[in-house]
Amino acid sequence: MKDIQTLPDNYIDNIYQEIGKNVKKIRMEKGCSQLKLAQAIGHKSLSIVSLAEIYHNKQHFNIEHLVKIAYVLEVDICDFFHQVPMIDESQ
Repeated sequence: MKDIQTLPDNYIDNIYQEIGKNVKKIRMEKGCSQLKLAQAIGHKSLSIVSLAEIYHNKQHFNIEHLVKIAYVLEVDICDFFHQVPMIDESQ
């Protein structure tokens, strides 16, 4: 078992940023606006989507958001994790 202290400080931030980029890319490919997506997943404002897509002030998508977004955009939830940075095990 690994010591959590060895996890790089910015590792989780980098993951949230990449997930946000992937959600935005897929949303745009599907021709869906931020507002339309936000409303489709049960929010009245586009702020949850707009802020999480760019990881502004550490706003990010949670698992429930990703499940709902995958459902409404008709994609596999794994698509949001494409090119998510992995920890370099050689260090």
